[in-house]
Amino acid sequence: MFEILVIAFGLGLDAFSLAVAFGMCQKVCTFNTRFRLSLSFGLFQFFMPLAGFYAGLRVARFTESIDHWIVFAVLSFVGGKMIYEALSKDDNETMVDISRGIPLLIASIATSIDALAVGFSFALLKDGILLPAIVIGIVASIMTFVGVTFGHRVGRKYISKPEVVGGIAIVIIGFKTLLEHFIN
Repeated sequence: MFEILVIAFGLGLDAFSLAVAFGMCQKVCTFNTRFRLSLSFGLFQFFMPLAGFYAGLRVARFTESIDHWIVFAVLSFVGGKMIYEALSKDDNETMVDISRGIPLLIASIATSIDALAVGFSFALLKDGILLPAIVIGIVASIMTFVGVTFGHRVGRKYISKPEVVGGIAIVIIGFKTLLEHFIN
């Protein structure tokens, strides 16, 4: 069980980082906003290991060769768009609510691609996947909720243009994913 918790925490770090960045960008951050983001990230973190487990080695070869590029492109686009909007908008405009629609879907997928790979590895080891997937999903949900709350409180209090910082953080996560692939 300890190993599963360590894996879950490691996978939850991307969700936490994105949640902090997104939390900084919200002028109003209600419980419902935090809950939607946490639920979506947690569900994707739960389902991706299951999908990875059942997809098997055939699909693994395809996704392993491009997953880092997909994550990098998506996060760079989302982060770049946030930076652009932050620098070009009037201070009275409001940010798009990232806890809904396409931005939520993109963020949920981007933060759970690593969980897909974990599912593949569990298939290779012939270990069960249901308990690890449940733990991964719950841990990601909790880390996301905490991350959004923390980011919102810190971002609005100490940073004058938190959207720029959030956008930069998201682009950095994309670069990190790309670098990890090339280093490994």
